[in-house]
Amino acid sequence: SRIVPMVTHVDVTDHDVDVIVTEHGWADLRGLSPRERAKEIIEKCSSPEYRDELWSYFDEACRKVGGHIPHILSKAFSFHERLMKTGSMK
Repeated sequence: SRIVPMVTHVDVTDHDVDVIVTEHGWADLRGLSPRERAKEIIEKCSSPEYRDELWSYFDEACRKVGGHIPHILSKAFSFHERLMKTGSMK
């Protein structure tokens, strides 16, 4: 799957997405807040290989930034930076 904290390009906004399906599962996002959506996506759609890292990012962003849609920009794109440098998001 391609579940990351933030994407570099958006074709469809989160307001237009009701259900996400990946090879790891599916999440019904209808009626959920952004934080609830993030939890569902991480738990049900992300690769188990990256799930702990996504939870760590989410928890830290909620603690340090807070707000409706918490993000730590310096870390949000770290997955992409690792991919460019090493060929893997790990």
